[in-house]
Parts: sequence; C-alpha cells; structure tokens
Amino acid sequence: MKVLVATDKPFAAEAVKGIKGAIEDAGFELVLLEKYTEKQQLLDAVANVDAAIIRSDIFDKAVLDAAKNLKIVVRAGAGFDNIDLEAATANNICVMNTPGQNANAVAELAFGLIVYAVRNFYNGTSGTELLGKKLGIHAYGNVGRNVARVAKGFGMEVYAFDPFLTAEAIEAEGVKAVKSVEDLYTTCQYISLHIPATAETKNSINYALLSKMPKNALLINTARKEVINEEEIVKVMADRKDFKYVTDIMPGNHAEMAEKYADRYFSTPKKMGAQTAEANTNAGIAAADQIVDFIKNGNEKFRVNKK
Repeated sequence: MKVLVATDKPFAAEAVKGIKGAIEDAGFELVLLEKYTEKQQLLDAVANVDAAIIRSDIFDKAVLDAAKNLKIVVRAGAGFDNIDLEAATANNICVMNTPGQNANAVAELAFGLIVYAVRNFYNGTSGTELLGKKLGIHAYGNVGRNVARVAKGFGMEVYAFDPFLTAEAIEAEGVKAVKSVEDLYTTCQYISLHIPATAETKNSINYALLSKMPKNALLINTARKEVINEEEIVKVMADRKDFKYVTDIMPGNHAEMAEKYADRYFSTPKKMGAQTAEANTNAGIAAADQIVDFIKNGNEKFRVNKK
C-alpha cells in the first residue's frame, strides 16, 4: 500500500517525520514528491499509489484520471477547491480535508493583519484600539471560532453569521448571532471572512455589501481570493477614504491596489494562514491518520465529495 505526499510547497521536516511514522507504523510505504516543477512529475507520481496527501497542489481531472490505483486523497487543510470533486467521484476516489488543524494559525494571522491595519501599518501615525469595537465573523466554522476566541481577549464585541448554524449554537459560545449577511456588514466596523469559494460565494463580497459597513471599516480576508469581487472592491476603496482591506490572498489587481491605496491596503506575498510549524505538522499527521483509518477501517468521517 503506497501513500504519496505530493507538495510543491513542502511540509516542515517535523511534519514529514510525523507523516512517515504514521504511514510506516501502519505497514504502508511512503512516497515523497516535494518541490516538483512540472505537472508531468505529479502525473508520474500518482500513477501507482493507493493514497495521496497534498496541500495546495492541483488535483484536477487529468491527475485523478492518471491515478489508476488511487483510493483516497486528503487535503492537509480545510479548503479543498484545488481538487476536482466530480472527477474524484467518477474515479471512485474518496476526498477528505483536515478541518480544524490550521484553524488557530489562520486566526492568529487574521489578528496580526487586524492590528497591523488599525495601527496604520506601523507608519508612525496615531491608530485606533480594538477594545469595544465590533467584529463580524462571516462563517462561524473552525477558524471563525478561533477568531472569536482571540477577539474576546481583545475585549471586542463579536458578531457572526453562518447560514448552516442556528443562532442558539452561535450565542451559546458568547457570540452575537445576526439574521443575515447584510445585518453583519451593517453592524460591524470590522469583518473577518472565513467563507469557502463555492458557486454561491464567488464574487459575493461586492460593492453593495461592503458599502453598508460603518465608518472606518476594515475587511480582513484569510479565506479565498475568489469570494472577493475585485473590480468592486477597487470602487469601494475609491469611494470611501475610510475603508481598509487586508488579505492573505494576493488579488489579481494587487498592483493597482498597492499603487492607489498603499496607506489602506495590504496583501501578504503568498498565502500564509497555515504557515506555522504547528499547523503544518498537525494537518500533515491528521491527513496520514485519516488515510490509515480509511484504508484499514473504512472511516469516511471527513469525506467532502459524493460517493
């Protein structure tokens, strides 16, 4: 039984050690493909393996069709839009993610971005404090819950909207539930995005929504690039001199944003949310454990595609 770890951005050495231990303790063989530069290398690597662990690597139809023996692929992280779920189902491949393993790392980065923004990017001018300010969490999943935990430590008022949770479930954790997305954006000066990129959410963070935010608004995006309507956020920035945008996913119009709004916009050079030694290790080992459990026991708890 061969398990491939295919990562163009490799796991930390400690994570690889943990993955190797989990795989070999189960009696399986680890195949390692790191820092590959050609898609053909990935196509060759998947040809005769039974399972795969990936990060942001693209597992499209071509890759999945080439993986003749593949039974399961696990994305070490929460998002899985880099995997063609329909092609996986067509090839009888189970797709899983590792929800929660990167949640604290992303939440801490979100707050690093928030503090950086409200202190005017440390440019020497007077900023503002977070105590008593209203933070809206758009999607109250694993990351959202961790953001709420950190926000409470800053003494913020925390609100959340999640169409898949009841108000009672949200408020049981000391967070104020709102009835709609519009209510969240109308109420909160700061909004932290944690929605996935789906047909419903792509381009949904638009001018109509952002223009509802109170004065001195700040949008924080550690979710996905695709959920932002990039044309319309430029319009928001142009129309509202009090609006700031900080993101962990460099937008397609980064050069324009950086040139026009350098004092109100910041993007990390690459996605950094899960880039901690701890998250790296946690997600990698969780992926390995899930593969072992699936192959030995048929456990599909974290399956994200149809059978």
